Amino acid sequence: MTEELTKFRQEVRTFLTRELTPDLKAIAELNFSQNRADNARWHSKLFEAGWAAPSWPVEFGGTGWSLEEQRIFSEELTLAGAPMLMPFALGMIGPVLCAFGTDEQREQHLPGILDGTVWWCQGYSEPGSGSDLASLKTRAIREGGDYLINGQKIWTTNAHRSDWMFALVRTDFDSKPQQGITFLMLPMSTPGVEVKPIFSIDGLHHLNEVYFTNARVPVSQRIGEENKGWSYAKYLLGHERTAIANIPANRMLIDNLRRFAETAATGDGCLLSENTVFRNRLDQLEIELDALDWNQSLVLAAMESGGSAGDAASMLKIVGSELQQKLEELRVEAVAYYALPFDTRQLRSETNETAYGPDFSLRAVSDYNFGRASSIYGGSNEIQRNVLAKSMLGF
Repeated sequence: MTEELTKFRQEVRTFLTRELTPDLKAIAELNFSQNRADNARWHSKLFEAGWAAPSWPVEFGGTGWSLEEQRIFSEELTLAGAPMLMPFALGMIGPVLCAFGTDEQREQHLPGILDGTVWWCQGYSEPGSGSDLASLKTRAIREGGDYLINGQKIWTTNAHRSDWMFALVRTDFDSKPQQGITFLMLPMSTPGVEVKPIFSIDGLHHLNEVYFTNARVPVSQRIGEENKGWSYAKYLLGHERTAIANIPANRMLIDNLRRFAETAATGDGCLLSENTVFRNRLDQLEIELDALDWNQSLVLAAMESGGSAGDAASMLKIVGSELQQKLEELRVEAVAYYALPFDTRQLRSETNETAYGPDFSLRAVSDYNFGRASSIYGGSNEIQRNVLAKSMLGF
């Protein structure tokens, strides 16, 4: 690491030492389902420092950091236990608006995204159109200066908390699937938009179904050209899949597992850290994480030189998500009986009762269950393997 990057890392650490207070860390550690007020407290600190949108161009409020500086920043925030900012605004629709939006759209939407006052959700998946997203069926019919939307989205994270949605809709029903899709933005308060909750296997409410019944959206809220939405969606998904490698979070989980093992006793009276099978499994996973980290560095270096993540984003997504699942499985096995009490009230801050067992065990089952979805969202790993096969083998 260069001297400049070392200084930058220390600058970030100094900021976190000063601004990341214990109560903010507790939100991230124990409250998986963050509310907007909790999220806003941390977002405002980053916004005031000018660090809310590291990946945006400077002219739109970004930092001007290199990709390596962005990686270090993300890593330090995760390792310090900072609350996660909702990605759909800053990390998804924000970059799309910067790259493809009109001046009017940027003026309308970017300020609220940057300061965290406006929340967004992603309207992509539909019943029967998840892995094969291009088969989506939600229709948008042009009527004068509006689109009239009818259909359904599913697995829509934070739709119940969001002000706006960016969505893929079908506007051409005769051409090839990818060629008939349009990228729209719409307020969640639009008449004809209905949100219904989905409680997932982790016991929490962060997913939803969204129904559209003659929901009217102005043409001015369309990103780019009609029927060209698939190209903008691919741009967004490339960013998402690279992020799903989730290297900092996996690194922190390995470190926490090692610390837990140093004090946890096994049935034979020995420490878990002395168990050869456990040590070998954890060491192997750390080796895999180091290899993934190195490959991500190569991808970032290529992007820094003007290239793109390309199909490597699929590789990072596959390896990172499956590594996360292996680590969460090992965590549940390591905390053993402490994982059995599965009371999500603790995660929703709905009880003052003292948690049973160490804090490291509190979210073990919830994170394990939620982690099963990491190989599905952002494009399932089966689809990502197909992408790689077509690219490398010409299938």
